[in-house]
Amino acid sequence: MSIKQLFPLLLICIALAATATDAAVSCNTVYSNLEPCLGFVLNGGPTVPSACCSGLKSLLVAAGTTADRQSACKCIKSLASSANGVQIGRASQLPGICNAHIPYQISPNVDCSKIT
Repeated sequence: MSIKQLFPLLLICIALAATATDAAVSCNTVYSNLEPCLGFVLNGGPTVPSACCSGLKSLLVAAGTTADRQSACKCIKSLASSANGVQIGRASQLPGICNAHIPYQISPNVDCSKIT
């Protein structure tokens, strides 16, 4: 999946983030932070780029409120909805590889409204 193929999903993320008026974390923020992870998620590889882990940790810091976490979750959920099982599996490995706890599962089926 190329960046051009992901562009419509990014627009959906922006729309989802716009609905959460009290959330400071937009889909643009999510995408910018996680963009260094894209190569690993799409193609695999022996290592995860350090910029990916840095971006993931920066996103966790930015998502300091429940609204922020729910907004970020919706963006990631939207991206996951167009990924295949292998890609979702790789994406799900990132928090463990990067030693970064995210409060939800990376999945197209996650219920972001239950995140606190």
